Amino acid sequence: MLCRAWLGYFLVAGEKMSYWRPQWSPLGPGGRRQGAAMVHLLLLWCCIVRSASTHHFPGGRKPKPPLGVQLSLHDPGQVLIDNGLVQVTLSIPDGDVIGIRYNGIDNLLEGLNEENNRGYWDVVWNWPGEPIKYDRIQGTIYRVVTQNEDQIEMSFVRKWSPSANHTVVPLHIDKRYIVRRGTSGFYAYGIFERPEGLPDIEMDQVRIVYRLQNKKFHFMALSDDRQRVMPMPEDRITGQPLAYPEAVLLTDPINPELRGEVDDKYQYSCENQYNNVHGWICGDPPVGFWLITPSNEFRTAGPVKQDLTSHVGPITLSMFVSTHYAGKEVGMKFQGGRPWKKVFGPVLIYLNSVPPEEDTSTLWQNAKEKMYMESKTWPYGFAESEDFPSSKERGMVVGQLLVRDRYVSKRYLWGEFAYVGLASPGQAGSWQRENKGYQFWHRADRKGNFIINNIRAGEYNLYGWVPGTIGDYKYKGIVTITPGSVINLGMLIYEPPRHGPTLWEIGVPDRTASEFYVPQPYPTLMNNLYANNRQYRFRQYGLWERYADLYPRSDLVFHVGVDDYRKDWFFAQVTRNLYNYTFAATTWQIVFELETVKKTAGYVLQLALASVTESDLQIIRVTDDP
Repeated sequence: MLCRAWLGYFLVAGEKMSYWRPQWSPLGPGGRRQGAAMVHLLLLWCCIVRSASTHHFPGGRKPKPPLGVQLSLHDPGQVLIDNGLVQVTLSIPDGDVIGIRYNGIDNLLEGLNEENNRGYWDVVWNWPGEPIKYDRIQGTIYRVVTQNEDQIEMSFVRKWSPSANHTVVPLHIDKRYIVRRGTSGFYAYGIFERPEGLPDIEMDQVRIVYRLQNKKFHFMALSDDRQRVMPMPEDRITGQPLAYPEAVLLTDPINPELRGEVDDKYQYSCENQYNNVHGWICGDPPVGFWLITPSNEFRTAGPVKQDLTSHVGPITLSMFVSTHYAGKEVGMKFQGGRPWKKVFGPVLIYLNSVPPEEDTSTLWQNAKEKMYMESKTWPYGFAESEDFPSSKERGMVVGQLLVRDRYVSKRYLWGEFAYVGLASPGQAGSWQRENKGYQFWHRADRKGNFIINNIRAGEYNLYGWVPGTIGDYKYKGIVTITPGSVINLGMLIYEPPRHGPTLWEIGVPDRTASEFYVPQPYPTLMNNLYANNRQYRFRQYGLWERYADLYPRSDLVFHVGVDDYRKDWFFAQVTRNLYNYTFAATTWQIVFELETVKKTAGYVLQLALASVTESDLQIIRVTDDP
């Protein structure tokens, strides 16, 4: 009997598309944290030795012993912190970073910008049911938290009151900056608090922004295989606007080699799990500016949530909260006046340099090594806030995840390279929308063994999933972490949702769309960074329009057992452009044969979606077609 299953699709886009890697790497594709445990130790030792012996200093000169950290009033309304390697100038009481002096460059930030538009925190929020508001966080009170030769930490606080401007988000915010002896850079973190009784709000974005000198920083690096010379801000102004404001076709760029390319900041997004170091390189003098995130515990929506990194400006971002690629579902909602507090960061703004004759690519290698070292020292022991617990005040969870699927094997299967994490209590899979608490994730080994350490004290659920196995795992009980606790959960069994043997399967349930067909972009709408890179091709502009080119008159029909999903299944379920700003839903068909049909039995269609935003998916009907 021949059966047809019509699937009515609107826009269900596979945004979270990246190749599955056999072991977690904070650099993602192209990273180097792979191999057995002994190799991890060997690589770490090599990184430490190399970093100690080839640390990048101005002019390649051997540095003098690190100077003590000094604090001074620089100009009215400014304070300067100097450790002999870098000078950081902060506005007071605002707490904006207005100057970074390093390696002979008076200010790495764009000095032509207003002082409050160089290095700052901002929030996007709204009252329930009202339009969004933009709030650039500026302190009203400042103080020196710690001051000695080893470290200076400063605090810039803004407290909300009912009399505050209507655009000021109802939060108490404490911005912190730390400069340490011998550290080529500075640390930043924020403490966000809502005491009991504050009014209801929604908050969609929390971030730090650094705007660099656009005459100096032209080369951007996100990973080993995502590096390029970038356009200038003026190029976007003179370019041709495309389907949305962030995308521009470069028609007359200052650098003629970039003519005809598309610039779009979303093309440089990255999954949280790999978004650990990114930034810019200046060629004259050779200087690197890097944003290093040593932990993901304070980010929202889990390890596969995508977010922005660096883009034209030159701009470098530290994204803590955003609704990118998922919509309001992952935004924060505060209701009922309930109290809340969260620490975002610390993150490290790391600076490095090499002699003029040395290859500037070594700046990227050095930044990666620094990132590895920072992640090994997490949680930092030097942050002075009592809201940031030390390693002694945290706990650990260990265990092993196995899979029991009687239709695949009579034996238990290892939870091979499973993602296992702790997040706020909720339903299975709720970690994907969770945003108010902290999350702690780990990649299991080949046998499903996992160790999650440095967990903040509190109550959590343990969640997980196994690439290649459909569904979400949730441990049955609450996991309570206390300072110094070590909890062994033993052997955990995950039973995937099953209603019988698998009749057919299209794709791989791994929270990506990497296995499906991704078309070539239009030759006139390309980003050349991804021109010959199958892995990142899905980030090219305008691929949604290619669906109508491939299926001009009728929608996709997939024949199970005949067609190959790597060639015949479009990677995103998109709408059809009817032009004149109208779009129509597309209806896909899956055609399959069953030798026998049990009319009294039930047949279940299971779907695993990589990403969904502003979308509607409908299964219209399943029919017999003899």
